Amino acid sequence: MLALRAGLIPTGPATSIHLDVPKDSTRRLISRNSLTPSRSILRFTSRCVRSTRHNGSTEWRRIPVLSSPPNSGKANKLGAVLLQFPFSFHRTQETVAYLSTLIKRFADYPLVVEVRHGSWDAPETLELLRTSGVSFCNIDQPIIGRSLGPSAQATSTVGYVRLHGRRYDTWFSDDAMIPAHERYNYLYSAEELAPWVTRVRKVSERARQTFVVTNNHFQGKSVVNALQLINILKGSKVKVPEPLRRQYPQLEAIADTPPAEPMLFPLGKGSKDVGR
Repeated sequence: MLALRAGLIPTGPATSIHLDVPKDSTRRLISRNSLTPSRSILRFTSRCVRSTRHNGSTEWRRIPVLSSPPNSGKANKLGAVLLQFPFSFHRTQETVAYLSTLIKRFADYPLVVEVRHGSWDAPETLELLRTSGVSFCNIDQPIIGRSLGPSAQATSTVGYVRLHGRRYDTWFSDDAMIPAHERYNYLYSAEELAPWVTRVRKVSERARQTFVVTNNHFQGKSVVNALQLINILKGSKVKVPEPLRRQYPQLEAIADTPPAEPMLFPLGKGSKDVGR
């Protein structure tokens, strides 16, 4: 699957569309340089994982490393490390101090900070990240209460955009009967992606490299939207796997080759997507 994604999702010096790749087996595959022909340019983003929820004794585990030690001279495939905080992480004097300490601890990595509460929408937040050389994560999420809204900020040489989907009905649900993946079971429409194309371009103008991470991963929806974004940003058609184009017929319009097998009947509606 990783090799398939490597052939579909391009990387390079400007704007890259990514999915998180945290598994040990994936790291081993990367370290062996076994991905061809994309191995020379393939890069990844990863999250820095907390062992507990935010409190005074929280431990954050260092990335087991998609990256080589600083100044090692070895190829570094790690494009960014995400420090991700939940909606409950509000901006206070204590949390700002905590975040500052965390940034210093992981200063050797290309850090990105994702916050979700609207209290962080303040000039002081951007100034802290800018002076620390840390990237601000521009997110798309269900806007509920004081949720942080869409943005196009660039506070370091790394630009970062992360699309979570818009499952309003499951985003904050604590119903044990609802599977965790349902939070991300969402397919963006072309109309919903359009404003983010504008924001990605704006971020890219001010960053050396910009990562766009589609996190609506259920049933391959993240790949579908990633391919659609690539199509719009590059202005050219893209390689679409046959299973994906059968499941999501809207990809037919942006595929760079005809279907492998002629279809006797017109494509019908694909998967039953929320809001589609």
